Amino acid sequence: MTAGVPLLTRPAVVELADVDKVYRAGDLEVTALHSVSLEIHEGEFVAIIGPSGSGKSTLMHILGCLDVPTSGRFALSGHDVGTFDERTLAKVRNLFVGFVFQQFNLLAYLPAWRNVELPLVYAGVGPEDRRERAMRALDKVGLANRVDHRPGEMSGGQQQRVAIARALVSEPAMILADEPTGNLDSHSTQEIMGFFDELHGEGRTIVLITHEPDIADRAERVVQILDGQVVQGASHELA
Repeated sequence: MTAGVPLLTRPAVVELADVDKVYRAGDLEVTALHSVSLEIHEGEFVAIIGPSGSGKSTLMHILGCLDVPTSGRFALSGHDVGTFDERTLAKVRNLFVGFVFQQFNLLAYLPAWRNVELPLVYAGVGPEDRRERAMRALDKVGLANRVDHRPGEMSGGQQQRVAIARALVSEPAMILADEPTGNLDSHSTQEIMGFFDELHGEGRTIVLITHEPDIADRAERVVQILDGQVVQGASHELA
């Protein structure tokens, strides 16, 4: 989709400018993010890395519209998220961002294809279209022969592939993966990272949160966060 197009001529999917996030409990204030500025352009594969408590999870929640900044500007595809109401934020989370989580977050009682179609259910897509799109997404991740299997009947790697299919089914502008290999063995880890490599090759925008340097190194750009601040990778060194 964006192969061969110079990085800085592509639209910015994510724009953070001087973003702070402060949590308050009574008189206590904890600053989780401080003056974070970052751009991620269409088709980039960016890894955000940092130790526990560094602020990377808070940054992930903001990027996924699961939380909002205390101050600063956050825009998605040029739209100021600070102007969105709760209903709009819910639509963004469902259609604009495709989530992949460490814990898979699949519904145990539903077969794979019904787990994959859930974002389309919430978006009001009709049943036949939902099923067709879910089947295509599962075929893309190599699970065409597992569409009726429930999560408990699958390996961890297969469950994460279902989660990737669910993230893809609404054709989101950005895939946001939070420690996607954290619960996988080494073979499944390489398999899942291979899928992210393929998706990047297709021009998809991927943001991967991790604490593992070898996983981060698979990305096109590594953004390091420490004590709530971006200390490396904020600029487009590959441009």
